[in-house]
Amino acid sequence: MARVLGVIAAAATALLAATAAVRAVPPALSIVAAENMYGDVAQQIAGPDSRVTSILSNPDADPHLFEASPSVARSLAGARIVIVNGADYDPWMQKLLAVGAAPGRQVIVVADLVHRKPGGNPHLWYDPATMPAVARALAAALTAADPAHRAEYAARLQRFTASLAPLDATVARLRRRYAGTPVAATEPVFGYMAAALGLSMHEQRFQIAVMNDTEPSARDTAAFERDLHEHRVRVLFYNSQASDPAAARLLHIARSAGVPVVGVTETEPNGVDYQHWMLGTLDALDHALSQHGA
Repeated sequence: MARVLGVIAAAATALLAATAAVRAVPPALSIVAAENMYGDVAQQIAGPDSRVTSILSNPDADPHLFEASPSVARSLAGARIVIVNGADYDPWMQKLLAVGAAPGRQVIVVADLVHRKPGGNPHLWYDPATMPAVARALAAALTAADPAHRAEYAARLQRFTASLAPLDATVARLRRRYAGTPVAATEPVFGYMAAALGLSMHEQRFQIAVMNDTEPSARDTAAFERDLHEHRVRVLFYNSQASDPAAARLLHIARSAGVPVVGVTETEPNGVDYQHWMLGTLDALDHALSQHGA
C-alpha cells in the first residue's frame, strides 16, 4: 500500500507541474480515456484529427494490478476531455483528476450516464445501453470544446449509432433463442450482457466474492463445482485476463466435464473496434450453446 501511495503521489506531482505548463498555452483538443474501449469510441466520434490516449490498453494485463505513473499524469494534464468508467472501477483516475485540470477540461463519468453506483457490477461496457450514452456525451463534449466542427461530430455520432445496429440485432436474436438458459461465470464481467440476453446466471455469490477479492465460501464453491460436474449450466464465462486459484480450478473442472467455456476480457483486444469485439464474443457464445444443445 505504501508503494502504491508513493506512485500516486509522484504522479500527482507530475500532474501539477504539467498542468501549470499547459495553462500558459491553450491545450490542443485531446482526449484521455481510462479504458481503451472508451478511447476507441472517442476516436470514432472525434475523428482522425483528435488525439486519443487510452490508459488501460493491454489485453494481456490484469487491469486490477494497474498503478498510476507520472506518464499518466502528463497525459491528463493537457486533456480537454477525460473519460472514466467510475463505479469504483478506476479509483486511481479520480485521485489524479482531483489534483489539477487544464482550463475547460470536461470529465465524462460513464457510471453516471447509465445510473450505476459503487458497489455494483462496474463492467459497464458489456451493457448494450452504455456505449450509445457514452457516444452522445462525447459528441456533446466535443461540440462544446470545438463548436466549429459541430456538424462533423454530429455526423460521426450518427454513423456510430448506426454501426451498433448489427450488435443490437444479434442481442435480440440470441435472446429469442437462448433466454432462460442456465449459465455461470467466475466473475460478473459479462453480467450486463448476460442479462440483456435473458440468460439465467447462476453462482452470483461466488462471482461477487471474486470481484471483491474475497474468498468464496466453501458452500458456494461446492455448489459451483456440482453445477459444472452435473451440467446444470450450459456455459462457463471465464475472465481470461485476470484470474485467481478458485476461478482457475473451476475452469479446469468445466473443461474436464465438457462444459463449454467462453472467455471474456476487461480490455478491448488489439486490432478490433468495440462493435466487433462485442460481436465476436456473442458469436463465441452462440457457437458454444448451439454445439451443446442449448
